[in-house]
Amino acid sequence: MATQALVGTTGGKAGSVELDPAVFEAPVKPHLFHAEVRRQLAARRAGTHSTKNRAAVSGGGIKPWKQKGTGRARQGTIRAPQWSGGGVAFGPVPRDYSHQLPKKVRRAALCGALSLRQREGALLVTAALEVPDGRTKEAVEALRGLGLDGKQTVLVVLAESDPAVERALRNLRFVNVLLVAGLNTYDVLRHQRLLLTCGALDAIHARLSATESES
Repeated sequence: MATQALVGTTGGKAGSVELDPAVFEAPVKPHLFHAEVRRQLAARRAGTHSTKNRAAVSGGGIKPWKQKGTGRARQGTIRAPQWSGGGVAFGPVPRDYSHQLPKKVRRAALCGALSLRQREGALLVTAALEVPDGRTKEAVEALRGLGLDGKQTVLVVLAESDPAVERALRNLRFVNVLLVAGLNTYDVLRHQRLLLTCGALDAIHARLSATESES
């Protein structure tokens, strides 16, 4: 079982924690990343786009001119697609873009993303992230003490909601906060660094461990 250095508030080593190999030493498969990220982004689409076809456009009930004898092409309605102000042919209609992936595929993609960050050395684990007053200045100092100076994007993962920490970090453009329950492949991949608390690490092990997935 692999171990990960526990980072103290001043950036030094404050011990070590064990990493579940099923979660942090999983195979890295880019095609699973693509499938899961595509599923997540598709589910976020509103799908409210809409156009009117020739039947939905008002007016045009009368034939513009008689069928024969004018020298012009025959027309049945001024609401046909070839007319200005007419209906749209094969235009978009409201639809649901979401689709499903097997749970094992989604779990494999998330474990692969976590393993990739661990392999790159972009994973940080700290005992706790404390911002007593919930001030952004305190959060910046805490992150700087952990070696995160704002030059790279950071995903902070907490075991439980902490209003003070979330309030302090929400003003930082390079930082996003997630709870373990909402941890996903897309957010792990789009951030360059991953910061976990010990509580979050335990919760991730409980959520994604091999024994849990087999039950």
